[in-house]
Amino acid sequence: MTALNQQEKEAFLSELHVGVLAVPQDGRGPLTAPIWYCYAPGESLWVMIGRDSRKAGLLEVGTRVSLCAQTEDPPYSYVTAEGPVESVRPGTDADILELATRYLGEKDGKAYAETMPTGTSLTVTIRPETWLAVDYSRR
Repeated sequence: MTALNQQEKEAFLSELHVGVLAVPQDGRGPLTAPIWYCYAPGESLWVMIGRDSRKAGLLEVGTRVSLCAQTEDPPYSYVTAEGPVESVRPGTDADILELATRYLGEKDGKAYAETMPTGTSLTVTIRPETWLAVDYSRR
């Protein structure tokens, strides 16, 4: 197993993976759920959550969260980025469209975005500060 350097970690996270977001909860283990995300190397990452979701009730500016992304086929690789929430704001139709087309492609992403009611989501921006990564294909 081989660790990745910072540039490789950021490149991996910018690739298309379903992330797993971990959000702290008082008196319980972290709330952990799969999530779509967007990330570009050197920038903050962002996700969208339901305005009325459990995650929405737990997230506020300054909350420290982790996002893990991995390959689905062996040999496995993963990157985990941990850091504070920078902002929580109402999600926009443009945010939904960008995220949906990232994961579903232009045609299906547009169709998906058109089914999402306006005003039901939040866009959460997270600043990655601590990174963990392993690439098991490197031996």
